[in-house]
Amino acid sequence: WIGILVLYTVHKGQFNCPGGGLLHSYLLGLIILLASIICALSALVYISMQGTISNPGPRKSLPKILYTRLLLYFPEFIWAVVGAVWVSDNSVQCEKTVINGVIGTVIASWIIIVFTVIGVLIVFDPLGGKKTFYLPDGVSRNLESSQSGQLLYNVKSSATRVWEKRIRLLCCCIVQDDDHRVAFTSIAELFRNYFSDTDLVPSDIAAGLILLHQEQDKMENCPKEPDEVLCHSPSSLVTDDLDVELENAAHYMLFAAAAYGWPYYVYTNPYTALCKLNGDCCRNRPTDSDITGSDRHNFHFGSILKITGLQYRDFIHISFHNKIYEIPFFVALDHKKEAIVVAVRGTLSFEDILTDLSADCEDLTLEEVLENGFVHKGITQAANYIYRKLINDGILNQAFTIAPEYKLVIVGHSLGGGTASILAIMLRNSFPTLRCFAFSPPGGLLSKSLADYTKHFIISVIVGKDLVARLSMPNMEDLKRRIVRIVANCNRPKYQILLRGCWYEVFGGDPDDFPTELDGRSQDALTQPLLAEESLMVHRSPSYNALEEEPHLNSPPQYPHLYLPGKIIHIVEECSSRRLCSSDIKYTAKWSNETVFSSILISPKMITDHMPDVVLKALNSLSQEHGSCLSC
Repeated sequence: WIGILVLYTVHKGQFNCPGGGLLHSYLLGLIILLASIICALSALVYISMQGTISNPGPRKSLPKILYTRLLLYFPEFIWAVVGAVWVSDNSVQCEKTVINGVIGTVIASWIIIVFTVIGVLIVFDPLGGKKTFYLPDGVSRNLESSQSGQLLYNVKSSATRVWEKRIRLLCCCIVQDDDHRVAFTSIAELFRNYFSDTDLVPSDIAAGLILLHQEQDKMENCPKEPDEVLCHSPSSLVTDDLDVELENAAHYMLFAAAAYGWPYYVYTNPYTALCKLNGDCCRNRPTDSDITGSDRHNFHFGSILKITGLQYRDFIHISFHNKIYEIPFFVALDHKKEAIVVAVRGTLSFEDILTDLSADCEDLTLEEVLENGFVHKGITQAANYIYRKLINDGILNQAFTIAPEYKLVIVGHSLGGGTASILAIMLRNSFPTLRCFAFSPPGGLLSKSLADYTKHFIISVIVGKDLVARLSMPNMEDLKRRIVRIVANCNRPKYQILLRGCWYEVFGGDPDDFPTELDGRSQDALTQPLLAEESLMVHRSPSYNALEEEPHLNSPPQYPHLYLPGKIIHIVEECSSRRLCSSDIKYTAKWSNETVFSSILISPKMITDHMPDVVLKALNSLSQEHGSCLSC
């Protein structure tokens, strides 16, 4: 608006040319129209800043102003069309500077309109107020009329279809078959179950995460009571065992990282990777190793060679084939550790994301293993695919024919870590001495019985506050309830929470002490939800009900508690509370248990702690530190 106003003021006397009157009218009308839009937007911003997230009373006039702004889209669109017609008219003979300025305003108008429409399509909720028709289970059972049950069923079906359309739109670039359609429906039902019982918008969730992070930091900074501090030194046997496993983990993490191929190699070597890979792209593929799937220009295999330091002849089988429930992996001979290594790739494609999100539970049935239990459905199907390739195609037989004295080691990071863990369970009976190293595996992977069974042969490595290692449906439900509670009971406007939170995340400092309605309440009262909290929860989802209610004997909860596999090594960064830490970071490692990861922790590093290069850096740092201690 300021730019158009300046253009109109500077060239006010230069519209006396043929067709100049039309351009003059266009600019004048656009100035008035944009001024009206700015006034409506300013009113929207001002009213949106009133009240709190759970107290919408001061914002009750917001819908009227929102509809007013919506009505202004029509003259804005019409005026943009008129401006485009006028500018393209050949009869206009004004100065080139004036015409170029008007062309710029027309283009800017169309860009704003297009981006606004895209934004509305992204944030628009087709379900609208249908969420409010969801009924608690207790109420629905007492209703005599079948119409209410049909209404509830229709709303749920509509919600599932909406989420399914969104997922199909996101995955429009991949070929879709029956497996994809089944996965889309399953994932859509998961999202519908999770989001159907809350009345939160994305900015509410962002404010809740900020408040939770500051509350979490305040709890961590509180001095512990003397009886809460365990003052004992670990036994030398446990410490030696940990050091040995850290050295093995640092070695095998190279294989897990190499499974990502050229994207990881380029990410970790941004300036030299392409030059190095170009030198190998023209070489012929080795005939000794079996390679399936697409690897144009030999970039994937060249990256694997450079990361692992192995030779062509050391590879038994390499698969770059990637579909839903079918993920890439390779089998190689590791002469340094005298091991046959099966490395499974982590999440790197839309198909892998669909495999991750197929989070239903299914039984893992194994002969001669009593500890059967629930497992993650999508990851189990991926493990079944690799199991069939290894056994039915004779890949492992070929490897042990070449190196019969070597042991079997299965490794993977993220999705690859979860797949490697379940694959290790499947192969355990045939290869009793096998080991598995799962780096940053998903938290919702195995039931308690299976997790305990895997402690004998699986090592999980978790860095810091890794989000993925804490991801499970019960943990997500717990996070949702925590967000709803802390957001509903904060007495500050949302814009203050977001602004102060951004400052805290970037520059650090002391956590803000926001006053809440929770202050001063008795412990008994804290167990009951406040009215503000209930206003943000439409109904309780079935997955959350499973956390507090006694499950029926014959119907296990839809999303039972699943845990990390094996024995867990937790690596924590020794760093100050400042956001910008020095490059010389020190790490400490300790044995941990699955209960430590039963809650999602909010941190700026909750994503970066999961990245394979960060895990490898932490392991190398600890391994080198142990090596220097031995040399001393």
